[in-house]
Amino acid sequence: MTRITIVTDAWHPQVNGVVRSIERTNQELVAMGASVFMVTPELFRTIPCPTYPEIRLALASYRTVSKAIEKSQPSYVHIATEGPLGIRARRWCMERGMPFTTSYHTRFPEYVSARVPVPESWLYGLVRTFHNAGAGCMVATDTLARELTDRGFRNLMRWSRGIDADLYRPRPLSQSVLDLPRPIFMNVGRVSVEKNLEAFLALDLPGTKVIVGDGPQRESLQRRFPDAVFTGAKFGEDLARHYASADVFVFPSRTDTFGNVILEALASGVPVAAYPVMGPLDIIGDAPCGALDEDLRAASMKALTLSRVAARAHALDYTWARSASQFLRNVRIANGERLEESAAAE
Repeated sequence: MTRITIVTDAWHPQVNGVVRSIERTNQELVAMGASVFMVTPELFRTIPCPTYPEIRLALASYRTVSKAIEKSQPSYVHIATEGPLGIRARRWCMERGMPFTTSYHTRFPEYVSARVPVPESWLYGLVRTFHNAGAGCMVATDTLARELTDRGFRNLMRWSRGIDADLYRPRPLSQSVLDLPRPIFMNVGRVSVEKNLEAFLALDLPGTKVIVGDGPQRESLQRRFPDAVFTGAKFGEDLARHYASADVFVFPSRTDTFGNVILEALASGVPVAAYPVMGPLDIIGDAPCGALDEDLRAASMKALTLSRVAARAHALDYTWARSASQFLRNVRIANGERLEESAAAE
């Protein structure tokens, strides 16, 4: 049996695209007959991450991480994050000469330098060293691959994302869970500085602005923008109904490497407004399901005129089964297996 060990510092109770992507990929890998073993902070004592108390950092020695990996008897090792667990797993693989893959989910240097006065170039040097030690680094988009190539990253592999099109689906606006003046311009996600929500909340737009999610910036943004509606975090069917209740999904982030929430909105039949940056450019491009403009208000107003049917149709091109097949193919290639053999997984 194919045994895949995935090491990640990002895990429950975190609610973000990294955790969702790993979870859904795991489900598909198991359905394909693979065995997946997770090494996460849940296995160890943890402390809150400075400036991000919701994120728990594992207090795990190299010895304990090694034991956890060895217990899983992996055919393949994938290291999803550059945190304490990821660093120790990398050392374990390198000491044993075992090929491993990594994935670049987060623009870590930009996030850190926004909070701590450390040059991005130094941080990119550390992150590049971490990932280049592996046999392959998985990235979600071509735009990210080009950027990282220019920064000296090697062995980049595509690993796209999927969408649960049964959960996230269009629903009649008459069944909206939001009784608010329309049009409703919505954002869903972590309420934190890197999401650039102020750029959205400061726009002069008709109707109502809605923020679905929680995070360290929520209280300050609520005070500064009292006309906006902050619902807090939503999950499952409740979250899906909130998406479908929006007229436009506004994605103001300039730092996300993909943007799973964009797919969730599109699958719900909600056109997207965003800046023409990594993530939106790759998912939307010039498709008639969204509007990309450096003038975010102009993009929001244009998105208001776009087809909800076209939004849904565009999202259906992304499936978790295809995403998991890409992932499995990547780990097999990284371990020296023939491309013809691993292609059968797609």
